[in-house]
Amino acid sequence: QVLLVESGGGVVEVGGSLRLSCAGSGRTSSGRTLSNLAVSWFRQPPGKEREFVAAISRNDDSTRVAESVKGRFVISRIKGENMVYLQMNSLKAEDTAVYYCAAGDVNWDSVVVVTTAYVDYWGKGTQVTVSS
Repeated sequence: QVLLVESGGGVVEVGGSLRLSCAGSGRTSSGRTLSNLAVSWFRQPPGKEREFVAAISRNDDSTRVAESVKGRFVISRIKGENMVYLQMNSLKAEDTAVYYCAAGDVNWDSVVVVTTAYVDYWGKGTQVTVSS
């Protein structure tokens, strides 16, 4: 079982920055840790459905971000660490949401997980509020 814990959320003014962290512990049934999984960030704005934000493949060679955050958000991972980060810059009021770390136990090195259908593990989320 892989457990994911997000941190770094909070209240920030429009135009500000935050860095979210996702810490993973435990292993999958095949022995993989977070460092060997495809990891994504999703968010759920108030009153809306959960949506994709950013993803990184398990070999770190591929990343993808949603159009709404392109040029502002960056997903990254330090090789060999069970941590994934989401750097969020130039924050807007519409970025206000609960942000969730998610991991998919995919079998392909360069695949990124952009839909909830391929998520095997979820964190409990961290609140990000952007005030105007």
